[in-house]
Amino acid sequence: MQILGNVDTFAIVLCVVFLAYVLAILLPFLRRSPAAPGRRHDFFWHMIVPCLDEAAVIERSVQRLRYDHPTVHVWCVDDGSTDATAEILERLAHDDAFVHVVTRTPPRARQGKGAALNAAWVAIANWCGDRLPLGVEKWVVVGVMDADGRLAPDALDLLAGPAAFGDPTIGAVQIQVRMINRGVDRPDGDDPRPASRFGRTLVDLQDLEFRTVIAAMQHLRHGLGSAGMGGNGQFTRLSALDGIAGYDGMPWHGALLEDFELGLHVLLTGGRTAYCDDTWVAQEGLPRVSTLVRQRARWAQGGMQCAQYFRQVMGSRRLTTPAALEICYFLLIPWTQLIGTIVYTLASVELLRYVLGDPGGPVAWAVNGGWGLLPLVGVFGVAPMAIWGIVYRLRCEPGITRRRALWLGMAYWLYTYLMIVSVWRAFFRLVRRRSAWLKTQRVLGPTPASAISPQPPAPQVGRSLEPAPRLAGVHRA
Repeated sequence: MQILGNVDTFAIVLCVVFLAYVLAILLPFLRRSPAAPGRRHDFFWHMIVPCLDEAAVIERSVQRLRYDHPTVHVWCVDDGSTDATAEILERLAHDDAFVHVVTRTPPRARQGKGAALNAAWVAIANWCGDRLPLGVEKWVVVGVMDADGRLAPDALDLLAGPAAFGDPTIGAVQIQVRMINRGVDRPDGDDPRPASRFGRTLVDLQDLEFRTVIAAMQHLRHGLGSAGMGGNGQFTRLSALDGIAGYDGMPWHGALLEDFELGLHVLLTGGRTAYCDDTWVAQEGLPRVSTLVRQRARWAQGGMQCAQYFRQVMGSRRLTTPAALEICYFLLIPWTQLIGTIVYTLASVELLRYVLGDPGGPVAWAVNGGWGLLPLVGVFGVAPMAIWGIVYRLRCEPGITRRRALWLGMAYWLYTYLMIVSVWRAFFRLVRRRSAWLKTQRVLGPTPASAISPQPPAPQVGRSLEPAPRLAGVHRA
């Protein structure tokens, strides 16, 4: 009985810690000020687009990226695709000298996203080495975008701003992620919505999650100089990538959460990281539970793998104490979710035993004060999740109704239980030593060609390097 009593106490402690963390990220996020833009032409821009069987979306994505950002060099990594991806990329590179293809073939292909990004880094470094004088690498910025991604037209100006790469101490910047196929009016999107109401709600909840909860977490980290990198919309100085490679072989490493791992290495090698919430990259939201759980299980397993850096983070003299503590909290999240599941289950069992053991039965227990648990459930369980629906309306989508905001908030509370399922799936994969990179399958078809502006890219201006014909096109890795 004493053990069960201790479980209750531990459950309350976990609830209080979680509620304190929610308040710590929520209040600064609500008070944040817009970031100032800079001059995109002060930098050289390169974008890596990993491609594995992306024939349905890659042509649209590359064409839109080149149209919106004519000074950006696009490096598409064909990672052993078996569909028409290779043919599409070859045609794009033939027609546009600012599009490059890095081709990976077996047995090197399909070794994970990190390996594909490393191949692109080698190609970019070699390409720039023939054109740039030594010491200019800090002005070269390398971004990563998913094959279905869409980068905001103002992204480069804000990335060049004083809160981002305009600060010479910043080595990497993550921008806001949103869903292309979300349910509100989308001036930035023309992708079809999921057919089912449940699918549409699931996509909207992912948009809420990234633009409120994750954005608030990142805003706190930004203030500490330790923002985390994401798999889509991360930007890093070439000099920072070179520094990581000089220290540890390659910029990206073997964890399934290779993006967060990269940010850790930027910090551990002396750089700072930042988050910009005023511009965005859009990606496809997942309308099916099975694909969402599979994706989040990969992320959770990657987070568990990154726990190996716990000692390095705590012992690093290059991180401030608040930054190190926040990073360690993030590294522990998958494990605390596992422990929390067990603790809350045991606490629920004890409560049920106590209720059933009441002499007057469950009704008498409720009448005699048991109902007082409901406010506690609301404060510690429902409210910290449901509040994000209101924040979503205030900060992100003022066009939605209050009723819709409240509905999304309550639905988000239930949505978080899917993340618990994902964590347990990740744990069992880790125990079985299964670490294959599980690619998220596309669920939407390609956008019609008419949705992409037929106008050619604007004239090349600023610090864009004209590619020499001998190096344009396909690179082998």
